[in-house]
Amino acid sequence: MQILISLGVVIFAYLVGSIPFGLVLVKLLTGKDIRSIESGRTGGTNAGRAAGTWVGVLTALLDGLKAASAVWLARALTSSTWLEVLAPIVAIVGHNYSIFLIEREENGKLHLRGGAGGAPCGGGSVGLWAPSILIIIPLAIGILYFIGYASITTLSIALLSTIIFAIRAALGLSPWEYAIYGLMAEVLLIIALRPNIKRLLEGKERLVGRRARTKNNHPQEAD
Repeated sequence: MQILISLGVVIFAYLVGSIPFGLVLVKLLTGKDIRSIESGRTGGTNAGRAAGTWVGVLTALLDGLKAASAVWLARALTSSTWLEVLAPIVAIVGHNYSIFLIEREENGKLHLRGGAGGAPCGGGSVGLWAPSILIIIPLAIGILYFIGYASITTLSIALLSTIIFAIRAALGLSPWEYAIYGLMAEVLLIIALRPNIKRLLEGKERLVGRRARTKNNHPQEAD
């Protein structure tokens, strides 16, 4: 029975993670298909580009809720710490590779689209320990504003989660499995952001925030 419950939690996590809130909101509010805009991803960053800041924020909140709800369900139905960790990881996988966004490539292969996983990664951390939101969001906003790269901000969410849960585990306040969650999430984010990381290394990644305004005011300066 417990195996069936655990399997049900995993299936729920993937399906809820697959819900492309960015695609739905942008389509409803603007009529645009977010998949044809900028990066083509369905997360909050691209939703903000397609339909404005507040749509991006709402998309990020809903995407975060997907992973948080997966944790809450796992916690409510089982006593397995590993399932609490696995559920949000699967939700991130669903977000990045949505079954609802399956497409056929030119070579005939099927391809699953989605986001980069930053918001559901943060949501998973909130599900595991709610006060983490008070640390992750302010620091992520600061990283976005001062460093100026959305991709680095996304990667920092998993890193911050790992640090938070590692410190808490060292103090005996939470299990080490939660820190492992942060590491696994970081791997998923790195995989999703490989094109961005390549552009970062080449100095071609898009700037936002204070650095973007500085660059616009001083276009002769290098990144």
